[in-house]
Amino acid sequence: MHLGVWEIVIIVLLVVVLFGSAKIPAMMKNVASGVKVFKQEMKTEEKPATPAKKATKKKNTSIKK
Repeated sequence: MHLGVWEIVIIVLLVVVLFGSAKIPAMMKNVASGVKVFKQEMKTEEKPATPAKKATKKKNTSIKK
């Protein structure tokens, strides 16, 4: 599917009419902050988790009679 220049202009005009020119920057700011948080979370997921320590069994040192 190929979008021409006129189709893109019409889509942009419809977006401006529907959302208003004041709301578009606020929406883009929210999208950008969401992407930033997503990237930060992806970086923390890449780090390997520290392995859990295995429970050590204690030998029974009590003397039975």
